[in-house]
Amino acid sequence: MVMQIRPASLVKTAIAVQYFLYFAVMAIWLPYFNLYCHNIGFSKFQIGLLAATKSIAIVIFTLFWSRLADRLRLRRPIYIGCNIVSAAAWTLYLYTIDFAQIFLITIFYGIFFAPIIAFLEAYSMEVLGEDRTNYGRIRVWGSISFITIVILVGRGIDLYSVKLILFLVLFGSILQSLFAFGVPARDKTQTSPLAAAYGMLLGRRFILFLGGAFLMLVSHGAYYGFFSIHLESLGFGKTFIGITWATASAAEILTMVFSKKIFLRFTPEMVLGFCFPAAALRWVLLGLVQTPVLILSTQLLHAITYGAFHIASILYVDKLTPAGHKATGQGLNNAVTYGLGLMVGFLTSGIIYAKGGALPLFVTSGLVALAGWVIFTISRVPDNT
Repeated sequence: MVMQIRPASLVKTAIAVQYFLYFAVMAIWLPYFNLYCHNIGFSKFQIGLLAATKSIAIVIFTLFWSRLADRLRLRRPIYIGCNIVSAAAWTLYLYTIDFAQIFLITIFYGIFFAPIIAFLEAYSMEVLGEDRTNYGRIRVWGSISFITIVILVGRGIDLYSVKLILFLVLFGSILQSLFAFGVPARDKTQTSPLAAAYGMLLGRRFILFLGGAFLMLVSHGAYYGFFSIHLESLGFGKTFIGITWATASAAEILTMVFSKKIFLRFTPEMVLGFCFPAAALRWVLLGLVQTPVLILSTQLLHAITYGAFHIASILYVDKLTPAGHKATGQGLNNAVTYGLGLMVGFLTSGIIYAKGGALPLFVTSGLVALAGWVIFTISRVPDNT
């Protein structure tokens, strides 16, 4: 009961701290774990397979944990437990460089890491209530964390060793596990009937949105999986690689800070419709440009392709999801996009990059983003049947 009567400002702070720590870990893992795998001798296909394996866990276990949390009303205990077990699982990476063993560790880690961000999104929507358009003001702490940590870690790797990331992720995960006890208990909201919830979640509008969003994240597979490796192949150091990721996050922060003004003027559907073609442009440019200034310039589009797209997606899913099933709705979105979408993106990107190089990889990503735009556009056409 104490968790439910805390002042709203303290509850928002607790969620903001979780975003900060979650994206601090992501700032280490996302740009640099593939480089670590590359440096210990894994092939491009093996690197893509590891990334896809984690994505498979996200698909399956985000849905499993989210549905379990809504059904049993145990979101907080599950959230805390998943943080603790995933932190413990990460320690296993310290003891092996064997691909088969790392493959199994990645599966185990992914099972418990999977639902964390979906639960955070559901918490944010509940805490903000009618002020949902101000979501970016809480979520921005994740972006601030990412931009700070990604630069510091890049410099640290240049000075020491890429293995440093294993210890830093472990430290960040332990911190997040400790602060996870500060998240609020679930509000006593009225739960919509299960049949009505499934009717919304399996409806034409929601399914087509998921189809378009799935392709959007497939197109991101090349960026998240091989952008750092591509820059290294062009001769850039770890510090510059960190700066490119930080530049993207800085652009994203602007979107987060001004999210309320953006979404009071434009609907989530309008913003989503703009993000797809912007992503197509970004990926094609990444395949073409090779100078530092132009590479950094393309990273500014991250404000649209990730920042605006992510906020619009969260708001749109919340709009379509009935009360009492918010974790399920956000979990389904996260599983299909950041889980299944990135899994397919990582796998196909590894194959295309190994056979054709950077230009075919990023041009293909641009075409995939355009295909997602077509599907999402169809979802906005009224169903008169």
